[in-house]
Amino acid sequence: MESSSGGTGRARKKRNERSSRRSSRRSGIDVTDVHFPGLASTTEAKLQDRLIDAAAAFESERFSQAEQLLQSIHRLAPGVPEVHELLGLTHYRLGRWVKAIAELQRFYEISNSVSQHPVWADCCRALRRWNQAEALWKELGDASPGPELVEEGRIVQAGALADRGRVADAIRFLERAPKVRGRPGTHHLRRWYMLGDLYERAGDTARARRLFSEIAGVDSEFGDAAARSAAL
Repeated sequence: MESSSGGTGRARKKRNERSSRRSSRRSGIDVTDVHFPGLASTTEAKLQDRLIDAAAAFESERFSQAEQLLQSIHRLAPGVPEVHELLGLTHYRLGRWVKAIAELQRFYEISNSVSQHPVWADCCRALRRWNQAEALWKELGDASPGPELVEEGRIVQAGALADRGRVADAIRFLERAPKVRGRPGTHHLRRWYMLGDLYERAGDTARARRLFSEIAGVDSEFGDAAARSAAL
């Protein structure tokens, strides 16, 4: 989902930020007890096994295989939320933003869960649907899910602001996030990494260096934070 504006260095940094967020996000979908009502028990058992195989393919980044399995399940049993959810995530990882949005919207309509709102918003961001991305962020905030999910949504919203050239607004937006109490979690480090990247893009190398150094101090293997701190 690289922006068409900016130079090679900026594109590389955006890839780093998005890779940091994506790499930590597995499907997070429990498919071990999904039921397919109205089907014969033998058919249901086959689809359950197929869904488990699809989830395993997704986790192993065999996204084309996951897509094929999920489509075959959907043809026999439409309307299963976990199938729409995992298929939406699969399309997302394949860069098929419109298809991903359709599946994640259907998942939300069936389940009323905001668990995939950050991914949905990121697809809108890729398509430059800024208003939709912001609406999803607000909906996520109103739902007040767990802090990890809120941080994912916050990172996407900050990225959407930066993509429009509103880097200063993106910085202020992340700086207004709740202060971390206790040891930072991975979701906090992802937010800090994004903020450090924005500081560097804004020319505030001192703040960027300090923040990347702080990230490396918490987790020396977090992305390229240590290397970026040393390079600044």
